[in-house]
Amino acid sequence: MRTFCTPSNSSIITGFILLGFPSPREEQMLLFVLFSAVSLFKLLGNASIICAMRWYQRLHTPMYILLANFSFLEIWYVTSMVPNLLVNFLSDCKVISFSGCFLLFYFFFTLSSTECFFLAVMAFALYLAICRPLHYPSIMTRRLCTNLIVSCWVLGFLWFPVPITIISQMSFCGFRIDHFLCDPDSLLALSCTSDPVEELASSTLISLLFCLLLKSDWNYSRLQISCKLKYNMHDDKVICQVEQ
Repeated sequence: MRTFCTPSNSSIITGFILLGFPSPREEQMLLFVLFSAVSLFKLLGNASIICAMRWYQRLHTPMYILLANFSFLEIWYVTSMVPNLLVNFLSDCKVISFSGCFLLFYFFFTLSSTECFFLAVMAFALYLAICRPLHYPSIMTRRLCTNLIVSCWVLGFLWFPVPITIISQMSFCGFRIDHFLCDPDSLLALSCTSDPVEELASSTLISLLFCLLLKSDWNYSRLQISCKLKYNMHDDKVICQVEQ
């Protein structure tokens, strides 16, 4: 029988319990090993991409610079979420402090937003490289690449502070979160009073990110169609080539 610690006996919520993946102890250990191995391979893979881009001068091009930044983002993404998840697998007391919960909330959704922006920018860069190869060097310059990278990081980190600040000021009537992280839906469900403004703000931001991902998918679909047409038009040889 699994037991959980209570954050506090007072009426003021000072922490939350992340239920995570309720399962027997043996399954918890199996999940710990599985998530540890996957996270380690993910970190090593992204670190290898960054090192390769750093050491080889031929890879110092806008496309690989974007890829290296995306790999660096993935390292942040893993290290912000997985450690707390692994600790919960090994602990019977799955309590997370109030500030720790919202810090996890902020970094997880901030990095997710930044990842969406980078996917959109990389789709745009690939579109230029494949569909506008002659204009690619003049359009995707180092300056534009740098501006796009800075914009992705800035927009990503400014995407969720307002909803997080509003949610953190709310009163909570419970402390059990049926999730492995602090997400807006779970926190709003624990709120003593509903806030339509906050629900609308969160839904709007998430919907905009979803639209951004759809736009990225549309760009990738156009790339596939363009490559297929060129493949059929030039003696079954793909001429999609990025001019450096």
